[in-house]
Amino acid sequence: MARDTVETHFIEAVEALTPGRPRDPRQPVRDGTTLTGELCRTLFQRQLASRLLDVAARWLREQNEGFYTIGSSGHEGNAAVAAVLRVDDPALLHYRSGAFYLTRSAMADRLPEQGLRDVLLGLVASAEEPIAGGRHKVFGHPDLAVIPQTSTIASHLPRAVGVAFAIERARALGLQCAWPHDAITVCSFGDASLNHASAQTGLNTAAYATYQGQAMPILFVCEDNGLGISVRTPKGWVAAAAQRPGIAYFAADGCDLPAAYDAAARAAEHVRSTRTPAFLHLSTVRLMGHAGSDVESAYRTQREIRADLERDPLVATARVLVEAGLATPEELVRTYESERELVLRMALECTRRPRLSSAGEVMEPLAPRDTDMIARISPVAAETSVRERAFGGALPEKDKPLTLSQAINRTLADALAVYPEMMVFGEDVARKGGVYGVTRGLQKRFGGGRVFDTLLDEQAILGLALGAGVSGMLPVPEIQYLAYLHNALDQIRGEAATLSFFSRHAYVNPMVVRVAGLAYQKGFGGHFHNDNAVGALRDIPGVVIAAPARPDDASAMLRTCLAAARTEGSVCVYLEPIALYHTRDLFEDGDGGWLAPYAPPARWPETHVPIGRARSYGDGRDLTIVTFGNGVRMSLRAAVRLTQEGYGVRVLDLRWLAPLPVEDLMRAAELTGKVLIADETRRTGGVSEGIMAEMIDAGFTGDIARVASCDSFIPLGDAANLVLLSEEEIEQAARKLLS
Repeated sequence: MARDTVETHFIEAVEALTPGRPRDPRQPVRDGTTLTGELCRTLFQRQLASRLLDVAARWLREQNEGFYTIGSSGHEGNAAVAAVLRVDDPALLHYRSGAFYLTRSAMADRLPEQGLRDVLLGLVASAEEPIAGGRHKVFGHPDLAVIPQTSTIASHLPRAVGVAFAIERARALGLQCAWPHDAITVCSFGDASLNHASAQTGLNTAAYATYQGQAMPILFVCEDNGLGISVRTPKGWVAAAAQRPGIAYFAADGCDLPAAYDAAARAAEHVRSTRTPAFLHLSTVRLMGHAGSDVESAYRTQREIRADLERDPLVATARVLVEAGLATPEELVRTYESERELVLRMALECTRRPRLSSAGEVMEPLAPRDTDMIARISPVAAETSVRERAFGGALPEKDKPLTLSQAINRTLADALAVYPEMMVFGEDVARKGGVYGVTRGLQKRFGGGRVFDTLLDEQAILGLALGAGVSGMLPVPEIQYLAYLHNALDQIRGEAATLSFFSRHAYVNPMVVRVAGLAYQKGFGGHFHNDNAVGALRDIPGVVIAAPARPDDASAMLRTCLAAARTEGSVCVYLEPIALYHTRDLFEDGDGGWLAPYAPPARWPETHVPIGRARSYGDGRDLTIVTFGNGVRMSLRAAVRLTQEGYGVRVLDLRWLAPLPVEDLMRAAELTGKVLIADETRRTGGVSEGIMAEMIDAGFTGDIARVASCDSFIPLGDAANLVLLSEEEIEQAARKLLS
């Protein structure tokens, strides 16, 4: 293949080098550094291999055999960062981390060809690629503690902080962790990404924890090439923006391998010894453009491009070796040529490896779910003596019937008693017990290490959960209101849901995200406290969405979610209807129809609610009302009035909004031939759209109608009733369908 300017410059620049007086390879490669000649030569090999992977990526693209050309050229100094860390230090890497990955692969006693092959198989989207299996080109490997990232921005920083947090919290609680207790987390990103909200969340959370005296062993590495595709980063901005309380700042020229190595070693040692964060600022260059399709001359001058070329880190390391008498120019050029031939030959071979060939094969890692295993795990309870201590001697099954809020509280307590790795956290969940008292008393019973408050930042809350989950913990974060979840939705979509998909289930982040949501809340309403938008969640592949309406379902479904997370690594969103938290009655004041007794553990197997199974009320044959959440109570009330008039009406509570209980839905629909969907979410993008689509796809030929809330945000006070689905609307629509 033809050589570009970067390749040509390397050959010419190396050939022009002048050998210096030979140094002992066991000694520092130059005065004032700790990098030995031996290690410098080894890292040069990794840097060279990384550069040639970029050459191969562009050649593969030219042959229409490769699908990814964002490379690491100019960033090869990150080999030094890998070299100062341990193989078991969890790493969440920037997409320009080829040299880091190859260095860590070699440090794990793998053959050099293995690391190269990993990346090449990713470039050609081969199903044999060891981490994503052809689903994306990522740097990741379970044997190397490299957690794959698909983010092109910085959404992995909150997770990285969560990993660092989990290392220390597991040690404090005496629990096993996926990483050694003295490990540190490394997280790399670009200078443009530093400006992203998720990057700011990660840095702020680490600083916030350190400010309060909490351990936070994380090394942030900003590889600053001065560009975000075509947008320039102002000179001095990264150094200024990195200044945070409690985060030590280190800087070096990332194109100068000895300098980068020394700074990285100091930064890593600081983090490991003090268990506090450090920010390593490496100034780099970007060679070959942002990606293969990028025409740099459209936004950069030739002088600027040439200036970066003169700082080529591969040439710089070659110069260090030649001037130290550790290699000759001729030897390095020969090495380049032979390695180039090897990499291109391997690239050609990789194009012949199998690729994903069916939709089922592509989606296989999305949500593997062993229903039998979940059914066996969800009824597991702590020993009676442990439960009695947890509940202060007053077991909940011996108490009077509970509200929805109380049922969730008791179930969380039972789960905390049986799962030592489980943590409940979020804003206000600890001493206050949450805005609605759902977690009241849990911190007192189980301690601040397992039930604790966080800072007010949904990205931080979910980031902690993501990091804890991938580290072997069982996180149960609370998002105070559904509307607040949208501040951090990419932590669910781009980080949580994708991890098992892009790692073939080698890495998972089990979590049960408790969200107080939906509408009909009285006295404390308005847009942010009454939100009925779940469309963005239902659009995320593999995510489980539970929407319990009744106290008994709330307990059983929460146990199911915890079991699915613990056994399968599932990402579950547990949507709690605020307006039903403290509801007691169903038809009349004082009837207690919305209360339910707490089932004792002996009955948990028979009360188990599998994911994707609905609950049916009544046996009417004239009409099925399909609903969920607040709609269940409204529909039951309407159904009773219709039944009193001689109509046979059944109500189907979906309970699960993803996956929808299609089998139960169709069974109930076929029994009556008429279906009314009572959907409290919005008419456009609401749950009813998905229900109707599923029914039509399944071949339902009966009558279908729906009532839903208006396409509106929810205002304060009684005005909310003007746009929300009402009980009267359900009844009127039912009568129309029955007539």
